[in-house]
Amino acid sequence: MTQQEQTTQAAPKQSRIGKRPIALPKGVSATIKDGAIEIKGPKGTLSRALPPGIAAKVEAGAILITPVAEGRDGARLQGLAWSLVGGMVVGVHEGYTKTLQLVGTGYRAELKGQTLNLALGFSHPIAFPLPAGIKCEIPGDSKGTLVILTGSDKEKMGQTAAKIRGFRPPEPYGGKGVRYQGEKVREKAGKAAKAGGK
Repeated sequence: MTQQEQTTQAAPKQSRIGKRPIALPKGVSATIKDGAIEIKGPKGTLSRALPPGIAAKVEAGAILITPVAEGRDGARLQGLAWSLVGGMVVGVHEGYTKTLQLVGTGYRAELKGQTLNLALGFSHPIAFPLPAGIKCEIPGDSKGTLVILTGSDKEKMGQTAAKIRGFRPPEPYGGKGVRYQGEKVREKAGKAAKAGGK
């Protein structure tokens, strides 16, 4: 094995997406210290530890992520870190929004402080305390059937929305339940419909 081949093999591979600089919009700043990154913006502050084998630095108004680990692992971790950090930058600058729709007779949502009360056809209402950093809005014209969640943490937003949806996922017969706005629920024909078709 030649010296050039050894150098090529030892050099960490770069991810095609991960090697792109992440631009910091106006009003957003980033601090990297002790293997963790903190990003501040108009929508809040987010911080997380960088994946192992990854180095990051702020240069010319952008965040540069480079792999330290050798081989394919370096490229994979670089792509992961790029995606996570990019999501943090968007979150503190613009924020994220998720809208849930309650479909069913008597299905309603009501907000009291930081607790979301849900009536989903059970014998008792469900009281769901919203995590810190997640805001909730129920438009008045929706009569409690729309729940709009906003926040800067993409991961926490997704988990919160999935947990609320999990209380009553859409049924395949009739489509009742909690669904994401715009979600297409694949409905099945009931037994009565099958019997009538014979």
